[in-house]
Amino acid sequence: MTAAGQDPEPDAALLDQERAVLAVERQSWPGPGAKERAIREQLGISPVRYYQLLNALLDDRRALEEDPVTVNRLRRVRDARRDRR
Repeated sequence: MTAAGQDPEPDAALLDQERAVLAVERQSWPGPGAKERAIREQLGISPVRYYQLLNALLDDRRALEEDPVTVNRLRRVRDARRDRR
């Protein structure tokens, strides 16, 4: 799903905002406060909305094609958290 909540066209590229979300995840952060501050300043969205978009991107084939290393790493983290529940 795209940031607008619509299913993307099969050959559609990621939106700029979706690419920016993946870029934030590629960075290393000194602590959670720094990341949340960057999300608000760089993307102009709340951390809650950011994580909603990120979670949707992890299931998006286009995101996997765009940045397989980041998406696969985050999928592993998500799956490990899910397994602990």
